[in-house]
Amino acid sequence: MTTTMINNDIDPKAFRRALGNFATGVTIITATAPDGTKVGVTASSFNSLSMDPPLILWSSMKDTRSCEAFENASHFAVNILASDQMDMSNHFARQQKDKFAGIEWEEGIGGAPVFPNCAGRFQCESYDKLDGGDHWIFVGKVVAFDDYGRSPLCFHQGSYAVVFNHPETFAKAEDHEVETPANDRMGNHTFFLMLRAVRAYQQRYQPKLETLGLSLIEARILLVLADVSGLPVEKLVDNLHTPTEEARAALVNLSDRGLVEISGDEYALTAAGQDRAGQCWALADSHAEETFKGLDDDQIGNFTEVLHQLIAK
Repeated sequence: MTTTMINNDIDPKAFRRALGNFATGVTIITATAPDGTKVGVTASSFNSLSMDPPLILWSSMKDTRSCEAFENASHFAVNILASDQMDMSNHFARQQKDKFAGIEWEEGIGGAPVFPNCAGRFQCESYDKLDGGDHWIFVGKVVAFDDYGRSPLCFHQGSYAVVFNHPETFAKAEDHEVETPANDRMGNHTFFLMLRAVRAYQQRYQPKLETLGLSLIEARILLVLADVSGLPVEKLVDNLHTPTEEARAALVNLSDRGLVEISGDEYALTAAGQDRAGQCWALADSHAEETFKGLDDDQIGNFTEVLHQLIAK
């Protein structure tokens, strides 16, 4: 542990690193100035302030080009980014002539732009402006909000992150199990043990997938098509182990989001789909590593071999 005393010679970089230990969400704050100029900035300083009246706050450096527009705007909007909107965050963090060119948005209250597919949105009247050193602290009174419940994009120690449920928040298997005699066939039968193991594995895996904005079947489709492109639904189903109609519905969702393209009756990944499939593989690998932690290579090798033999039969 390093203790740094604050004095007149404080090291800004060390101070920023220390502040980075506090994980935050990521937002894009937007407004329209009185002259019609639209501004948008990426900010992690958003926070709740009051329930009655409903107030929120965020801060901006005083010397930024957009700060004057926020000072004079009658309203502003807070767009809380979802975990798959990292590109949006980077886009609005850069200085550019027109940040809204090529970006999908709609006009909110007071002209403040709001974005689709966010985790949540707050539309605010400008309520107060407080002096905060080299920043202005903007307080807004919430006049409308949207709660989409999507997994949020986070920021921690200079890097983007996503939210996973803490392992200790999952109920342990023994908390749910009904007491059965030691010789109970269902409690000790290999088939039922496999079903219970898969269920336990997926209960911890599904919340992680939601950070990528994917259902379990959507993620499986991306993984299959990443390995074998141009498959019809019938061949996909062989690898997905799911009803055909569920696969078709998932494919429609993936196509609408630009992750899968259709050629005749065959499906393949788009470039965006390839990127998302790579994220799915990384997530699957990390979840497997977490799940099998504590088992040695021989145990994992034997387990894998048994699975291969069962499939072959």
